[in-house]
Amino acid sequence: MRFRQKKKVVSAGLAIALGMAGMLSACDEKKESATAQEGVNETDKYAKLPKEISISMFDRGRVPAEEGSYEQNRWTKWMNENSGVKVKWVPVPRSTAQQKLNTLVAANEAPDLIWEFDRNYIALLASQGAIQPIDSYIEKYSTSYKKYLNEHPELKPYLTIDGKMYAVSSKRGIDTIANQGIWIRKDWLDKLGLAMPKTDEELMSVAKSFVEKDPDGNGKNDTLGFAFNSQFKSYPSAMNASRPDTWYTDNGKMQLGRLTDRYKDTLAMAKKMYDNGMVDKEYITDKSYQRERQLWVTGKAGIYLGSWSMDSEYRDLKMNVPGAQPVPMESVSTKYGKFGLLQEAPASMLIAFNKNMKNPKAAVEFLDWMVDKGWFTLKFGIEGIHYKKTSDSIQAIDGEKNKKELDYAYEYPIVNQWNPKVEDIVKMAASDPVSQEYAKLKALGLETAMKNKFRSDIPYAPSFPELGQFLAEFTPKADEIDNKVIMGGPQYTPEWGAAELQKEWKRLNGESVWKQVQDWYDKNKTSFK
Repeated sequence: MRFRQKKKVVSAGLAIALGMAGMLSACDEKKESATAQEGVNETDKYAKLPKEISISMFDRGRVPAEEGSYEQNRWTKWMNENSGVKVKWVPVPRSTAQQKLNTLVAANEAPDLIWEFDRNYIALLASQGAIQPIDSYIEKYSTSYKKYLNEHPELKPYLTIDGKMYAVSSKRGIDTIANQGIWIRKDWLDKLGLAMPKTDEELMSVAKSFVEKDPDGNGKNDTLGFAFNSQFKSYPSAMNASRPDTWYTDNGKMQLGRLTDRYKDTLAMAKKMYDNGMVDKEYITDKSYQRERQLWVTGKAGIYLGSWSMDSEYRDLKMNVPGAQPVPMESVSTKYGKFGLLQEAPASMLIAFNKNMKNPKAAVEFLDWMVDKGWFTLKFGIEGIHYKKTSDSIQAIDGEKNKKELDYAYEYPIVNQWNPKVEDIVKMAASDPVSQEYAKLKALGLETAMKNKFRSDIPYAPSFPELGQFLAEFTPKADEIDNKVIMGGPQYTPEWGAAELQKEWKRLNGESVWKQVQDWYDKNKTSFK
């Protein structure tokens, strides 16, 4: 399984702050216990508190100015009016989410509900005492989510740490199990007389032609092979089964993707993309990938390494370049085989309870409302305004209106019951020609993304303090090494990079940590499905 964010450890300062918070919490618990013994009804201790909570969310910069902000917009108002709970949303930048959350936790300013896609990060917060077990809250206060969890027991291993439940989550639909996708300009292929690439070598050859042969016909040397919406090396690493932060089992031995022999080929492919001008030379400064998006939607890149779905990117590209014909493309094969692109584990975002939250009962009530009915409106909008009912589905009324008023709301339903089929994509799209045209492509994009199985050797990664510390120190240094290999010129070869990564592994006592990793795998492997 792969986890989205680089693993980061809570700093020493944060650990101290959390330790102090734990001591204070213990004192508070003693006071509460004494109060209870004096006759206060323990079951009602949250009943008189205001129903107010705060929740983190990723700031992806997608709220149109006329809609407001992530903190204040039509949907935050709607939730406060309909859920019975007043929610303060706390955006954190997507690219530095864990770093920002660590800072908030250390300052005792973290929101009540903290969520991430990365189970390792949630486990780290649990080990540091920043979050609390929630089994008793769900059992005591929940109805809808408790029922949902009983219906989806496959989620429980992802939510459980050291025998206790530390998070809630919901099951991914096929549209969120599929993560990455590749789109290619078929009109450029046709113009240059090129076939759809099937191998990594063919992909590099096509991208090189897109750079050198003026596929947009403007007589200028201004086109690129690739644009992307995340780290571009994550695509060749998936194709080579060597994702940097993914654990693989080779001959029964656990190994981090970045330290496999296959990773040399990932670095070689990324370096070739950079050296041959297939990617924007300034990509490393584009932390939000907005420049990359602009290159794609203005018709300056021939291949988009992104998601299987690209609603707004498609519309903007067609508006800027009406003749563009983007189509989904399968992942290519390498000498190691054909592994497909990233597909996520069954559990979606993991929502944890801050150790210091004031009203966990209100949080559970909000989660119950969200998983019961709130999620539907946040996904589809208001009936008669954003969608209408048909005989066998619901259908968007105006794709452009929904793009502005609804698309940014997709992360508010932190738990949901969305479980679509591929054919639903076309049924639900607005009836205008552009929406229908894209819906058919989008359905094909989902089918294409799921066509080849992504290599996932274990359902979730090991997590313990020594490993967290290792990854926190190793990952930034490894990123520096990768960047030298990719951008540093001929003296920094993939072989040099692989050797430097091994040196860092040894310097940070990787052998001892790996022994613990292997012990974890040997102990748990019989339970992996």
